[in-house]
Amino acid sequence: MVHSRELIRKSAMPDLPLHFTEWSSAYTPTDYMHDQYHQAAFILDKVKGAQESVDSMSYWVFTDIFEENGPRMTPFHGGFGLLNYQGIRKPAYLAFQFMNRLGPEELVDPDDSSWVCRDSKGGVQALIWNYTPIAPPEGVNDQVFYKQERPARPAGSASLRIQDLPGGSYLLQLYQTGYRVNDPYTMYLDMGAPDQLTRAQADLLRGAADGAPVEQLVVKHPGGLFTRDIQLRENDAVLVMLQKL
Repeated sequence: MVHSRELIRKSAMPDLPLHFTEWSSAYTPTDYMHDQYHQAAFILDKVKGAQESVDSMSYWVFTDIFEENGPRMTPFHGGFGLLNYQGIRKPAYLAFQFMNRLGPEELVDPDDSSWVCRDSKGGVQALIWNYTPIAPPEGVNDQVFYKQERPARPAGSASLRIQDLPGGSYLLQLYQTGYRVNDPYTMYLDMGAPDQLTRAQADLLRGAADGAPVEQLVVKHPGGLFTRDIQLRENDAVLVMLQKL
C-alpha cells in the first residue's frame, strides 16, 4: 500500500485517492483463518498500518453467502464473511465493530497496536490488540492448519495510560475477542463440527458471540492520569470504553 501511494505521488496526478477493495487474509473462501479468532487482530493490524497510505479499505466480504464456485454446505467453512450463514458474528465482525465505537478525535498514541480516541461527551476509547502471526508448518496448508483448534499463548500485558482525564464518574466497559472469548468457531469445534447446526446450536453460538462487555463497572476518577493494565494473549483484541456519567 505504501508502494502504491508512492507511485501515485510520483505520477502526473499525485492527488488521486487510493482505495483497496476485496482484501482479507487469504484469497480463497475455504481458508479457516477467516473463521478463527486470529482474524480480528489481523484486520486491526492491517488497517492501522495502512491508514496513512489509503483513503479507504473494503473488507471482502460481509457474509459467507458467496456465489462464486457455488455455495458451501457447512456452517463454518473458511468463508470470506464477517457473518456465517446463520448470522453468527465472527471475530472479524467484532474487529470492525470495535473500530466503529472509537470516538472521532484520535489522541496521541505512539503504539502501533492500539488506537486511543475521544468523543464529544468526554468519553475515551482505547482499542488494543496483539497481532502474532501463527503460520502453518512446512508442508501443511491453511485448510488443514486453521481448521483445528489453535489455543493462544500468553502475550504479556498492555498498560493503558490516559493523561489529564477529567475527574468524575465513568462507566468502564471492556469488550474482547480472542481465543474462547467471542470465538464461535472454537465453540463449534467443541460441538464436534457438525455439518449442520440445529436451531438450538445456532442460538447458542450466536449468544456466545454477541459482543457483550466482558467487564462493566463504574469508576470514580479524581482527575489526572488514568491507568489500567490489560492482560493479553496472542491475537487478543480488547476495547476499553470510558463513558462520562
